[in-house]
Amino acid sequence: GTRSRAALSEEGDAKLEAMANTQSRPVSLQEYLLKQWALVEVAPNIRAIGECIIENLAETGRLDTPFTEVAAQVVPEPSAKDALAALSRVQELEPPGIAARTLQECLLLQLRASSGDTSLERRIIGDHFSDLQRNRLPQIASALDIDLDRLKEAIHVISRLAMHPGEKVVERTSPLVVPDIIIEYDEPRDEYTVRLTRGNTRELRLSSEFREALENAKGNKVEREFLKQKLDAAKSIIDAVRFRRERLLEVAKAVVLAQRAFFDRGEQHLQILRMSDLAQELGCDPSTISRTVDEKYVQTPRGIFPLRRFFTGGADAGNGEAIGWDSIKAKVQEIVDNEDKDKPLNDDQIVAQLKSRGITIKRRTVAKYRQQLDIPTARQRREYK
Repeated sequence: GTRSRAALSEEGDAKLEAMANTQSRPVSLQEYLLKQWALVEVAPNIRAIGECIIENLAETGRLDTPFTEVAAQVVPEPSAKDALAALSRVQELEPPGIAARTLQECLLLQLRASSGDTSLERRIIGDHFSDLQRNRLPQIASALDIDLDRLKEAIHVISRLAMHPGEKVVERTSPLVVPDIIIEYDEPRDEYTVRLTRGNTRELRLSSEFREALENAKGNKVEREFLKQKLDAAKSIIDAVRFRRERLLEVAKAVVLAQRAFFDRGEQHLQILRMSDLAQELGCDPSTISRTVDEKYVQTPRGIFPLRRFFTGGADAGNGEAIGWDSIKAKVQEIVDNEDKDKPLNDDQIVAQLKSRGITIKRRTVAKYRQQLDIPTARQRREYK
């Protein structure tokens, strides 16, 4: 029989609604630029070179591939003059700073596209970029014959430019994080409770129809054996899921006990907790702990964290206690935040500050942590008045 027109119409409406509610694919940087490039009036050979340049751009908008290699991809290979002409036209597209080969060129392209007088800013970037990166402001001011206040105003304008203009176009979507564990503070009992987000009981169970089929197969040995094998396999899966959830809850409770100071007082109080130590305590292999915490997230009163975040090594705090690496990082950040910006601390001085707090680590470790925290060198952190 044929379906009614109303039924077909209803089905069509449902499909349209589903399509309307589906998140559209984000536009890539290349698609965004190629649409603009199609409207630019250029010769066919320049158009082909420009398309190749756009296809080679990184998500940041920078042309990281050597320009000669990009030009060599075009058939027939263009002259250096045509290649540079195409690059110049591509660099006129939006957003400003696109297709730059260096950070210096990226900033200059944005300044040239800016409204108003940016001649001073362009001189700073064009002629004194190395000194600017090294925070040598007095030398720049002397060379340009301007005072520090005027130089700081120009640097403020420069600081508002984009280092990665392509990221203005490319939509960065963060994956949705659903916590597997919830940690809550029980104030009357002064303790933290731990529970799984999907409940503490197993969700899988055997179908009653499956059991009935097994009962009805008593007279058929082959069928009964087949069903029994499937039943045993199903039970194994259920047991494995239950064990993994119980192990996850067990590990989470151990983390809460070990990291109570973190939950009470914050980042600087993260304690040493090694997977090998916890594995020994729970009577399993460290790889079991690693698999258990892998891609698991925990919701706490201080935010949502990967469960793996709470496992860390550390150093001797000098008073017989140990302190975690992440806690030491937080202390490095605190020291830098509170330093005198007229005389910022170098890595040796940060080592001394930590030692005065009972934490002994090497200078290269401080340098590594500073880089991980995106803290510039002492020279770059200095503020001139």
